[in-house]
Amino acid sequence: MASKPVPVTDKTFDEEVLKSPTPVLVDFWAAWCGPCKMIAPVLEEIAREKDGALKIVKLDVDENPETAQKYGVMSIPTLLVFKGGREVNRLIGYMPKNQILQKIGANL
Repeated sequence: MASKPVPVTDKTFDEEVLKSPTPVLVDFWAAWCGPCKMIAPVLEEIAREKDGALKIVKLDVDENPETAQKYGVMSIPTLLVFKGGREVNRLIGYMPKNQILQKIGANL
């Protein structure tokens, strides 16, 4: 368990996300995306607070287009929550921490 977001790729996605015993929040982002840079420290805080209850991973959509395409990610940042290998929640765009926690709370 990492208390900060872990990078994943098209190759490691199944192992890190779909097979994870704990719920996983996937941050679909890109280096050029302003709102992605704004949400990154928020996700780092959540990762520290929810360590053990929630795993947070980051997927660079420019370097890993397959996974983004597979899940129909059209705009970034998009946060997908996976539980038991299935997508259970989807948040699009920048949000403050309390709003993210409120929206994903039921899945933890």
